Amino acid sequence: MTEKEFIPSPYTKTVSTGKTRFKSPSNIALVKYWGKKENQIPANPSISFTLSECATVTTLSYTKLNNPGSMFSFNISLDGKREEGFKPKIKTFFERIYRYLPFLKEYHFEIETSNSFPHSSGIASSASGMSALALCLMDIERNLYPKMTLEYFNEKASFLARLGSGSAARSIKGSLVQWGNHASIKGSSDLFGIEYPNKVHPVFQNYCDTILLVDKGQKQVSSTVGHDLMHGHPFAEKRFSQAHENLSKLEPIFASGNLQDFIGIVESEALTLHAMMMTSMPYFILMKPNTLEIINKIWTFREATKSHVCFTLDAGANVHVLYPNDEKAEVERFIEDELAAFCQNGQFIHDHVGNGAQKIND
Repeated sequence: MTEKEFIPSPYTKTVSTGKTRFKSPSNIALVKYWGKKENQIPANPSISFTLSECATVTTLSYTKLNNPGSMFSFNISLDGKREEGFKPKIKTFFERIYRYLPFLKEYHFEIETSNSFPHSSGIASSASGMSALALCLMDIERNLYPKMTLEYFNEKASFLARLGSGSAARSIKGSLVQWGNHASIKGSSDLFGIEYPNKVHPVFQNYCDTILLVDKGQKQVSSTVGHDLMHGHPFAEKRFSQAHENLSKLEPIFASGNLQDFIGIVESEALTLHAMMMTSMPYFILMKPNTLEIINKIWTFREATKSHVCFTLDAGANVHVLYPNDEKAEVERFIEDELAAFCQNGQFIHDHVGNGAQKIND
């Protein structure tokens, strides 16, 4: 697919008013995306588990305008309260995708959104939020062009979501989603995420993820700024090559269910992500002392019990604790007994691998 293929042909139907609702999950990258080119194109490919419980539900009501203007007409609410502060980000998103959804200026939109995870809990909601909104908009386009195939619908939804937030490209489908062109992954693209097409062992299909909320405050350096700092980074090219190599190494690991090798790559990827932050110019550290305490506790527990528990990190202080479902009881006791103390207000969220976004019917 090319970008031009997402520019629609003339629509065959007209719709005056309606409402659509989608639930879209967050995701956690195993091979990290850090650094991007123009138009939200990733500097390296990534792969992620789609989560299940950490999700955004977005309802989009739309009414055709009698006199469409040159501006976008919309309001946005979070948990039932109008959020004027979100409008600039949505306006920028609409500007980026207008070429691909030319009906945007013909309607007034009421966007109502809510997260299943606590607001300001430290979990990035951009992936789930932007993918849910993209799916709602694609549902409108599907009404305007009913011959659209499901494959095209999903690819274009991921394509659009990416223009709002890069990682949102990986929140349309599940349970294992790869985004970014990679030589040995058939169908992979920089433009949208795809369900991982190669063999996946059953152990990875119901994997567990407990998110430890170490720090719920605003990061001192945003992910957007962090991505930009990869331009001219002294280790950038090596890092991009490493991501390609790790994706290749994961292919036999996903097929065989080799958890020891899986742990090595996942933890290395997490630490490499933060190493890029610490060696950029200007440099910065997003991990907190309790992040390191948790990592060391996990290593000690794994050595003592021969468990397959491991960690990964996003661009922040919070820790994602990953473990196979058949070790769930033991690992969750460990989290409650030893790791919860390092979380802000003792907060953590149990989640697991899910199946991607879904439409919610009234």
